[in-house]
Amino acid sequence: MKSRRQANVTWGLLLVALLAGAIVSRRQVDKVRGTQTTLEDALYLPSGKTVKRLSLGYSSLLADIYWTRAVQYFGARHVRGAQHYELLDPLLEITTDLDPNLIVAYENGAIFLSQKVPEGAGQPDAAVRLLEKGIRANPLYWRLYFTLGFVHYVDRHDYRAAEQAFQKGSEVPGALPWMGVMAARMAEHADDPATAAYLWKTIYETTKDKEIKDTAEKHLISLRVESELDELERRTKAYYESRGAYPEEWSDLIKVGLLRGVPVDPNGVPYRLRLDGTVQVADAKKFIYLERHGKPLNK
Repeated sequence: MKSRRQANVTWGLLLVALLAGAIVSRRQVDKVRGTQTTLEDALYLPSGKTVKRLSLGYSSLLADIYWTRAVQYFGARHVRGAQHYELLDPLLEITTDLDPNLIVAYENGAIFLSQKVPEGAGQPDAAVRLLEKGIRANPLYWRLYFTLGFVHYVDRHDYRAAEQAFQKGSEVPGALPWMGVMAARMAEHADDPATAAYLWKTIYETTKDKEIKDTAEKHLISLRVESELDELERRTKAYYESRGAYPEEWSDLIKVGLLRGVPVDPNGVPYRLRLDGTVQVADAKKFIYLERHGKPLNK
């Protein structure tokens, strides 16, 4: 009876603390957003350390709750195509303050933060801070170095920082050999679509998060289209060099043996051939990560 009474008192205090924290956080969110918000959106506190002090020993449980809230917050806005994710970084900060060893919050949270809007929060610097925090707390978990290198490479285009992250990760006991390979590729062939494709393929094959897997797939498809556009433009240039004019239709390339048939994108829609020899997709919105659409050829 005594132990049950103590447990009831403990949980009661915890609920009171959380309610008080929610009220404080409501005021903080109103300042951040400048608009009215719901109590659901306000379920976070300005400081993870404050939450931890109020957790009464249940910090790991609260970390799971806040991580779930972060995922829900991101997912709901991602579905709506939101342009702003003001609470994502604070939610992840508190989650990892409560449980510094919650690896999934660092790995997946960093991807949520780093991706361009609307696929993510568009905050790669915040993603780097989160991952560096995770590495300090979990220095022997080499995959955090991989994700850090990934963010530096894909979202910040800082190839030197990516090389350093992959290299440090390769030195962690148990790290897979390709971490060293990626460090070398950063040093020698950083600005290479094949490198980007390899990184996204690794993310796609290893993540368990559906949102991240979908994003990785979109990136891989866009990289494939990029490669196909480059190859098609090489062939139109070859036609120009032999004929003195660019092809007007795909049939011109087919007749001289430069193509076997009308080229189509991954959705089965024919690519568009322009009179200047450049090639474009029919609908750029279908490939949101495509870096260019029919850039001019070097004549």
